[in-house]
Amino acid sequence: MLLYTYPPAPNPRRLHIFMAEKGIEIPTVQVDLAKGEQFGEPLRSVNPSCTVPALVTDEGVVLAQVSAICDYLEELYPERPLLGRTPLERALVREWTHRIFLEGLMAIADVFRNGNPAFAKRALPGPVELEQVPALVERGMKRIDVFLHVLDAQLAGRDYVVGDAFSMADIDAIATCDFLGWIRKPVPDDCGNVKRWRETMSQRPSTRA
Repeated sequence: MLLYTYPPAPNPRRLHIFMAEKGIEIPTVQVDLAKGEQFGEPLRSVNPSCTVPALVTDEGVVLAQVSAICDYLEELYPERPLLGRTPLERALVREWTHRIFLEGLMAIADVFRNGNPAFAKRALPGPVELEQVPALVERGMKRIDVFLHVLDAQLAGRDYVVGDAFSMADIDAIATCDFLGWIRKPVPDDCGNVKRWRETMSQRPSTRA
């Protein structure tokens, strides 16, 4: 296998925490997004969408979505399950990873990519030029506040987002909360559960790697 990646970015970060928790090591090719290397070779010939992470399997198949890569690796490395241990837990992990990505991470991405002059004509990842939509910045900030309070309610009386064990739901929430720093958005003071949980999560070796 070979992994094309840029660990500081939110989506690769999700995968790298997942791999660190499972003790998975895969040879990597670093693609510096800050230098625009995603638009050139070797990534473009592997993943024409010009996004990372992208995993080339031993069969030569390219997986370019974090959820798909994690599903694949969970099957190959079932020890230390991170996608749920029972049918219900797996369903809840899937539900929360979807909500965290859609309601949290993507809202932050809207603010980041539509409000930053560096992303002029690059409002979405990929090779297609798309103009920024300034209105999405204000909307994104409102969505972020709603999401953080939803997450705070979910974490009330809990050590983990789902069940009684660390899972992909926690990983996605960690990457999303860290992504807030890219737009200089703090967790609101009235989201004490999120702050408590995040402080605990920051002590895990996988999140410090």
